[in-house]
Amino acid sequence: MDKKEEIALSRMRKSVQKLGGSTERYGDPTLTRFLKARSMDSEKAAKMFVQWQTWRASFVPNGFIPESQIPDELESRKAYLQGLSKDGYPVLIFKGSRHFPCKDHLQCKRFVVYMLDKAVARAIKEHEIGNEKFICLVDLRQLTYKNFDPRGLINAVQFLQAYYPERLEKMYMLFMPRFFQSVWKMVCHYLDKGIREKTEIVKNDEKARIEFVKKIGEEVLPKELGGRAQLVALQDVIVPQLN
Repeated sequence: MDKKEEIALSRMRKSVQKLGGSTERYGDPTLTRFLKARSMDSEKAAKMFVQWQTWRASFVPNGFIPESQIPDELESRKAYLQGLSKDGYPVLIFKGSRHFPCKDHLQCKRFVVYMLDKAVARAIKEHEIGNEKFICLVDLRQLTYKNFDPRGLINAVQFLQAYYPERLEKMYMLFMPRFFQSVWKMVCHYLDKGIREKTEIVKNDEKARIEFVKKIGEEVLPKELGGRAQLVALQDVIVPQLN
């Protein structure tokens, strides 16, 4: 850590206290994520951190989302959590063709938190450090207009940006159909620059798919995506609880 980062962290801690929050339970890696998300601006990072604390206490009061609160979302079996990629990041797979517009918007939001929490927790080794990240693969095969859910997609993006800063290492969009390209352009307006830069649309050709498999690793990818692993449903993965 360089001197500038030390000064920024010190200022951020003081700003958090002034806003009525507390950094007592959080180490430098956690606070640094918020600083990076706000271009090392201590005051903006402090505001974001306090908003996250307030939201977390309200929306996830028990520290986790109980599966009893998201039965419909789990039943669809649209999310999977694999092992670690070649670079050591958990691989989260979301099947777009198994998602349909939310009828219960609160349950959908809770599912997003359940999914992101598990993806982050899958990266924890002996104990939580605060800088754990994950890779997300969005599988768009067999996607139709029936799966189109702009509100749900935007909610997920906003949660990722506001409450999980610097948790995403990379996002790959796979098998994107033509009709979804215009949808994605609309969603990009809601994405922070950092997430846009971390998102890659994998071309639908053999060369691109081979390169993609090399990046992630055959051992963690399911057979349908060019790997050798079995898909593991999100709810079947046991992970430690986040602090």
